[in-house]
Amino acid sequence: MLDALRRVKGPDLSGDLVSLGLVSEVVVLEDKVYFSISVDPSRAEELEPMRLAAEKVVSDLDGVSKATVTLTAERPAGQAPAQPRQAPQQAGRTGRLGSTLSRNPAAGQGTPPPPQARGHQHGGPQQDGGQQAGGQKPGVPGIRHIIAVASGKGGVGKSTTAVNLALGLQAQGLKVGILDADIYGPSQPRLLGVSGRPEPVEGRILRPLMGYGVPVMSMGFLVEEDTPMIWRGPMVMSALTQMLREVMWGELDVLVVDMPPGTGDAQLTMAQQVPLSGAVIVSTPQDLALIDARKGINMFRKVDVPILGVIENMSYFLCPSCGTRSDIFGYGGAHQEADRLGVEFLGEVPLHMDIRELSDAGRPVVVSDPDGPHATIFKDIASRVWSELQKTGEGARRAPPRIVMES
Repeated sequence: MLDALRRVKGPDLSGDLVSLGLVSEVVVLEDKVYFSISVDPSRAEELEPMRLAAEKVVSDLDGVSKATVTLTAERPAGQAPAQPRQAPQQAGRTGRLGSTLSRNPAAGQGTPPPPQARGHQHGGPQQDGGQQAGGQKPGVPGIRHIIAVASGKGGVGKSTTAVNLALGLQAQGLKVGILDADIYGPSQPRLLGVSGRPEPVEGRILRPLMGYGVPVMSMGFLVEEDTPMIWRGPMVMSALTQMLREVMWGELDVLVVDMPPGTGDAQLTMAQQVPLSGAVIVSTPQDLALIDARKGINMFRKVDVPILGVIENMSYFLCPSCGTRSDIFGYGGAHQEADRLGVEFLGEVPLHMDIRELSDAGRPVVVSDPDGPHATIFKDIASRVWSELQKTGEGARRAPPRIVMES
């Protein structure tokens, strides 16, 4: 394969793709080949003929039924190209996303899904749920609102908040689903006490698993719990797109997306390719967490996603013995920050053993103690979120900015 790619000239018609070290992420799946070409993202459109030429020379090789090439800016030019690797046998997996993951946890990582041809080129046109003509992001059939639950940093209880928020919305009579978009650290299977494998419905469409009447999709259903996902940006974006658009969600009022912490590829992918109705930011009261929460708010604002509000998690601690309140992480920081930034403050969630223990046991507090004080807090927050969604309405579904993603 590399010999064939030596016949393709580099970006400035000097040298070839292999000698210039531009070929990377080579994956062979039976008779299909997937690889990336590293380029300057600002030249992606100009270099489309080069991508097509590389795709053709590999497709023409004996034993290759299809070649898919992605332009990427992940690796500096000049670095040695990756050697082609044969993907392990995929027996036992179902659906397109599931069939591209390694079954053997001893392998140390999931085998990456094939990059979406042209759909994840930097600056290129979108396919498979990408941007439609005219800049309008296509919705997901049957889903009325998609909201992102995000945090600027890890360790603030975002996933626990997301699942209880989803169940709080369900308690209001809404049809709700959960997408666990944290590819590297999926938490929803454990939080909902759900295990198993998604089954195919038709073609490459998967049926989500159910937890407390909520359909849920997570990378945690497709790999072993202790298997690290050592994936780069385009692989993560491909997996997110498939988990969102190749799952039979049914009719939903709200799909709650549990985002990974930070402001990286996953957030940009969701903002660029999905008509998000809004984002909920989770933070703790201390200054260090608020700095990162502020970054998350500003990131969503820059990509024109409405901020539905801020939740202050681990807001305070009530001693179970004496009832004394202790503000372990400070007092009112997230509330003050929400006021300063002009966004809704959705509520305070205390630091409490019951929330932690029930979450670890796969029995979220909203369903395990629905009339308790903590469930009431989450239900009140869910009510405010739904109220904010009614305000944003279809106005949130605007054309996204043109984003060049660099890893």
